[in-house]
Amino acid sequence: MASENFAMGIFLFSQTTVGILGNSSILFYYIILISTGKPLMPKDLIIEHLTFANCLSVISKGIPQTLLNYGFKDFLDDIGCKLINYVYRITRGMSLYAMCILSCFQAITISPNNSWLVILKHRATKYIGPSCSVGWLVHLFLNIITPVRASGPRYNKNVTKWKIYEYCSWFTSGNVGDALYIFLLCLSDGLCLGLMACSSVSMVSILYRHKRQVKYIHSTQHFLNTSPENRATQSILILVCTFVISYLLSSIMVIFMSYSKYPMLLRVSVFTFLETGFPIVCPFVLMSNIKPSFSLSLSCFCK
Repeated sequence: MASENFAMGIFLFSQTTVGILGNSSILFYYIILISTGKPLMPKDLIIEHLTFANCLSVISKGIPQTLLNYGFKDFLDDIGCKLINYVYRITRGMSLYAMCILSCFQAITISPNNSWLVILKHRATKYIGPSCSVGWLVHLFLNIITPVRASGPRYNKNVTKWKIYEYCSWFTSGNVGDALYIFLLCLSDGLCLGLMACSSVSMVSILYRHKRQVKYIHSTQHFLNTSPENRATQSILILVCTFVISYLLSSIMVIFMSYSKYPMLLRVSVFTFLETGFPIVCPFVLMSNIKPSFSLSLSCFCK
């Protein structure tokens, strides 16, 4: 085992461990809230789904790649490859979908009463739960082709139609059906990214106007530090920026992997690092908002 592969394995193991612990902490926080009978806000429901998707995404992507860097070969059979790839594709799509809903919901929540978004304020709260459930179903069916195309690394009799990605392989027929499927995935991602961008611009605009209106009451810094809604909005904007950067870098890496002459293991490892960047950063950004509530809930739970 090459020293650079072992070093990358240690790095990915550390990254995966941090991601699992961070997301598990958020999930544990909501389990405590439910156990103590405290009501959850609609935004909390979205964060629950987002965190659960992120946790599964880190596990399904980070652990196999870490094992591969440590020198394990063929540790996944045909069924294992299908399951791991299917879970990852679903959770990756659900993570994007949940971030889209979260940013749109926050933009609607902080919108002024004279805005056209006020019509959606009361309706949005009712449909958060069903929207999250529909999101899981949509991505279950949208990625149903993944178990069909994914297979174990040794299933490569016709090498021209199989792309080998170290611990798994992927069937590519190169026909019109593949092109339409890729277009459908890109359309789904593009729609969510577009809505996230629009809602982010709206939130920035609302925060800027609000900042100017309250200057005569408090200093701007004091107001932004003491307003929970503004802190939550800023955290969501940070998450949106982090997600978009991670998404763009991983997309560029996909193109780079197709033409680069670097070893496949190194390319896939760097791609894994970029893909799991957002699920690992996300819980720690969220913790900055729920830290006081988390401490209070933990003390109540222990009592």
